This record gives sequence, C-alpha cells and structure tokens, in this order.
Amino acid sequence: MADFHVMAGTDRTLSLPAVRKISTSDVIDALGRGLDDFWQKPSHYAFLCLIYPLVGVVLIYWASDANALPLLFPLASGFALLGPFAAIGLYEISRRREAGLDTSWRHALAVRKSPAIPSIIAVGAMLFAIFVTWLLVAQGLYMRLFGPEPPASISQFLESLFTTDAGFMLLTLGNAIGFIFALVVLITTAIAFPMLLDRDCGAVAAIVTSVRAASVNPLPIALWGVLVAGALLIGSLPLFAGLAVVMPILGHATWHLYRKVVAD
Repeated sequence: MADFHVMAGTDRTLSLPAVRKISTSDVIDALGRGLDDFWQKPSHYAFLCLIYPLVGVVLIYWASDANALPLLFPLASGFALLGPFAAIGLYEISRRREAGLDTSWRHALAVRKSPAIPSIIAVGAMLFAIFVTWLLVAQGLYMRLFGPEPPASISQFLESLFTTDAGFMLLTLGNAIGFIFALVVLITTAIAFPMLLDRDCGAVAAIVTSVRAASVNPLPIALWGVLVAGALLIGSLPLFAGLAVVMPILGHATWHLYRKVVAD
C-alpha cells in the first residue's frame, strides 16, 4: 500500500503542532462540552458503550471462576488503561458534531476506514502492552507477598487483604504501582487518539504532542486525570453498569480537551 504509514504522517515527516497553555477551567469546560455531546443523543452513545459493562462482568466472572481473584482489581482498574483506545468512535462523533456533520452512531464505527487507522492501532497496541505488563506486575507482587497458592474463596481473599500486614502492603504498593502505569498512559495518550483522527500525523507525533501538552499544562492535565479516575470509579459501581454513561461523556470530553490544547 503506497500510503501505509504508522510512525509519521503521510509525508513521512514528524510534524508537531503548537501546544496551547490552558487552565483548569478549560478542563471543566471540556467536560461540560462532552456532557452536552452525550445529551444530544444519549441512547446512541449508551448503546455503543454497553460493551464496557459487559466486559466488566465477564472480567469478574473469569477472575472468580478461574481462581484468579488476586487479579480481579488489576483487571478492573487496568481495563481503564485501554479506555483512550476504546473511545475512539466517540471522538469521531464529537468531531462530526463540531463540524456540523451527521452524528448518527454508525459514524462511530466508520473510523475503521480512517487513513490514520494504522497509527491508531499502533498506539492501541502500546496501551495493550502496558495493560498486560500491569497485570504481570500485579500478579508478581501478590505472589511475592502471599505465595503462589490462590485464595480458597472470595471471603478468604478479602479477609487476607484487609486484616493482614501482607494485605496492607499489597494495597499500598499495588495502588502506587498502578498510579505509575495510569500516569504513563495519561501523559502519552491524553490527546493522542483524537489528534490522530483529526490530523493523521503518525503515532510518534501524536504521543510526543500528548507528552508536550502534559509538560506545558501539568496542573490541568493532572486535574483531567483525577476527573477521569473518579468518573471511572463511580461508573464501575455496581458491576461496571455506569460505564455505559461515563465512558461516552469522557470520550466526548477528550475530543474537546484536544481542541483546546492543540493549535489549528
């Protein structure tokens, strides 16, 4: 394929756009715009995002049934690491609404025809690698603290987790390590996917621009990360059902955050 490209744009050069300095109020405004996009046709977006609660339930069932209870929390929290990639169709809906185009839900599926799809898949593969690495690290930490034997039951697992020194250490270290993984994803992909949809600039340019955006706007991007983490936590209860609403709102808001940060 003559125009197949991944690392750079169509001209095979690394073109980096200017990054604006924004405020925390811009982050709140982006979230409000995402909510407005969602309310335009909420049934469509909720339908598209039903896959999130379904996947969450499957993860819980798999972990319980396969004696992989120690991986239940890493699976649930690590699932959020894939969120920026999973919301790719929602960025397209917001892009089309901003441009005054039709916003029917079928357009969320049409991103597979985007010229930037190789780059999008490349960055998505990076996120998947981070997700798998997080699971391996979490499993290794549990085995180091509790040994190779899995807990006999959910009740025994919870008792060990909240009433023993090893459990306290697991919670402390596990959350600290998980924070590092989440921070890496936030910095490298906060605006990478909507930028690829908008510009087809290549995976490297999108990631580098996302890192630059975080370095220029550390406080707003940190606030964005806190809002995303809090919303995903709320949406995960009970049984991930709230993600059918939370994910589309965050997806749309991400597009608007990108538009505020990256200059035309």
